[in-house]
Amino acid sequence: MQLRPVLLATGIMTALVGVAMIPSALIDIADGHEAWGVFAISAFGTIFIGVCLALLVGQDDGKTGPREAFFLTVLIWVMLPAVAAIPFVFAGQTLTDSVFESVSGLTTTGATILTGLDAMPRGLLLWRAILQWIGGIGIIVTAIAILPSLRVGGMQLFQIESSDMSGKFLPRVTEIAAQTGIVYLVLSVACAVLYSINGMNTFDSVTHAMTTMSAGGYSTHDASLGFFGNGVASVAILFMILAGLPFASFVMLARGNPRPLFKSSQPRVYLTIMVAAIALLLVHNIYGNGAAVFENDGDALRTTAFSVVSVMTGTGYANANYAAWGPGATSIFLVLMFLGGCAGSAACGLKVFRLEIAARAILAHARRMTSPNRLVPVRYNGRSVDENTIQSVLVFVFLYLATFVTTAALLGLTGLDPVTAISGAATSVSNVGPGLGSVIGPAGTFQSLPDMAKWICAAAMLLGRLEFVAVFVVLTPRFWRG
Repeated sequence: MQLRPVLLATGIMTALVGVAMIPSALIDIADGHEAWGVFAISAFGTIFIGVCLALLVGQDDGKTGPREAFFLTVLIWVMLPAVAAIPFVFAGQTLTDSVFESVSGLTTTGATILTGLDAMPRGLLLWRAILQWIGGIGIIVTAIAILPSLRVGGMQLFQIESSDMSGKFLPRVTEIAAQTGIVYLVLSVACAVLYSINGMNTFDSVTHAMTTMSAGGYSTHDASLGFFGNGVASVAILFMILAGLPFASFVMLARGNPRPLFKSSQPRVYLTIMVAAIALLLVHNIYGNGAAVFENDGDALRTTAFSVVSVMTGTGYANANYAAWGPGATSIFLVLMFLGGCAGSAACGLKVFRLEIAARAILAHARRMTSPNRLVPVRYNGRSVDENTIQSVLVFVFLYLATFVTTAALLGLTGLDPVTAISGAATSVSNVGPGLGSVIGPAGTFQSLPDMAKWICAAAMLLGRLEFVAVFVVLTPRFWRG
């Protein structure tokens, strides 16, 4: 395996994280807050580490392949949260809490251990938003450029023309990242402008735009988006939905080709599930057991839609305590945590294309059982899906569920009650943010969890964002033997 290009890319990314700390130092200087030194020292140290690593390996002219791409993907997603935690440590948080917060930020999970956000220095609040914004574009580029080439979890269905691994890997990723990054930036700016028009100040509009388009969910207030008015909630619903759509489709739309966005199966299924969940919960909230009380039907629709979109996309914002809507609503939200958005988006979860392929594979298998001699192909988006892709999807689903069950069991062993353990595992593996119940629900935080539970959740967040297969491949002895 060629380690030099892997270490070079890791060094560059580490240095860029250090550069991203500078705005937090500047805003604390502008506010006259002494916390600017935390970010100045952290930025200098992180940039120094990254530059030294890049200079140590020097230029590399060799070719890279799948093994290097697997290792690079895992190494970056382990290294960056480690250096991103440095400002939290210097700000007075424990090592466990610092790593948890940075992992949650970069994986755009949005689970937090921090309270009293309204009184915190703006530099620290901005750093949390920057982490999620960086993580969001990193997740999108990984899903568009890297995972299809590695045939992870059925992502080969979305392989683009330049995804072959016969030549240099990094230039291709750079090209895709540039195209996707422009779309990501434009949507983030549009979101910030609309937030500002609807009453947010400049700082809140910028930070919340970052955490909305990344499907992250960090807020600058303890009350999350419940702190703001109905206009802000409506804007958030729109851009959370956009964050859950495939960004490659937005790139094609910008080039004048709307077909991938409006004609493909994945966005239709994604929106259909979302609308169905909103309708089901709306009926439950208005005509059910009276678990939820709303001022009028319009408020009921907006609050229900906001909660469904926030949970399904894994954004994790809250403008109501949906955990108090009754056991029926709790069950629906638990299912939504697993579903997620589209492949190649900032959203979390199993991804709807995998659910569709798995369902079609089950139906095809049932037909073959009744007619053994009949050829029943599995079709997706108008074309047949080969057996390797189906197998890849089913392996991913198995690893996903196995990781969830294992995480829930381990959290239970730390002393957590069943609701907290199960929802904590679901929200960590699916990168949603808040869980269910009174402890880690939308009205709570992860602060009171034991340290071991926080480390377990942090590991589950990374596994979920790395699409499981990449991590397990790197951990196999065969991978290192070549």
